[in-house]
Amino acid sequence: MSKLEKIMEHNKNFINNKEYEKYVTTKIPKKKMVILSCMDTRLTELLPKAMNIKNGDAKIIKDAGATVMHHFGGVMRSILVAVYEFGVEDVFVVGHHGCGMSNLDTTDLVIKMMEMGIKKETLLTLYNGGINVESWLHGFESVEVSIKESVSMIKSHPLFPENIKVHGLIMNPETGEIEVVINGDK
Repeated sequence: MSKLEKIMEHNKNFINNKEYEKYVTTKIPKKKMVILSCMDTRLTELLPKAMNIKNGDAKIIKDAGATVMHHFGGVMRSILVAVYEFGVEDVFVVGHHGCGMSNLDTTDLVIKMMEMGIKKETLLTLYNGGINVESWLHGFESVEVSIKESVSMIKSHPLFPENIKVHGLIMNPETGEIEVVINGDK
C-alpha cells in the first residue's frame, strides 16, 4: 500500500469515527499570535507543547530554518495576512539548535539535484538569469544571527505595523527549552 493510500484509509476512519470533533475551532488565533518555526520534524509536536499552544491558539508557519529570506516572499506574506486578517498581535520567530540549515552544504545539495535528474543546463539557465541556486539555498552559520536577521526583516517591512511585537527565540529540539534572543515586549 502506498503512502497516499495509507493516508486516505486513515482519513476515512478519522472522519467516520468523528475524531475531528476535538479539533474544531475558528480560523482566528485565540492567543493572537503567529509563530514562524523551522520545518524540522522534531518540532512538530514539541514546539506547540513547549509553548503551551493548542489547536486554534496560533497561526504556525513552517519554513526551512525559520527564516524570512525576502521582504516579499511567502513567509512575509503569511505574517502580514496573519496580522491584518486574523488580528495577530505578536510574532514569534523560533529557530532551534542543530538546525539542518546551519552550515548547509549547498554544493552537495546541487549535486544531489543533478543525481535526481535536474540538468546542468537548467542550473546554468537559472544562474544566467540571475539566480545563484547555491546562494539561494544557503542557510546560515549561526542560529542566533539568523533569528536576529529574520526579526529585523519583519520589523523593517514597509507594510508591517509598528505596534506589533516581534520576538526571537531559540529552542532546544530535544528538551523544548526556549531561550529568548529578542524580547519584543521591550
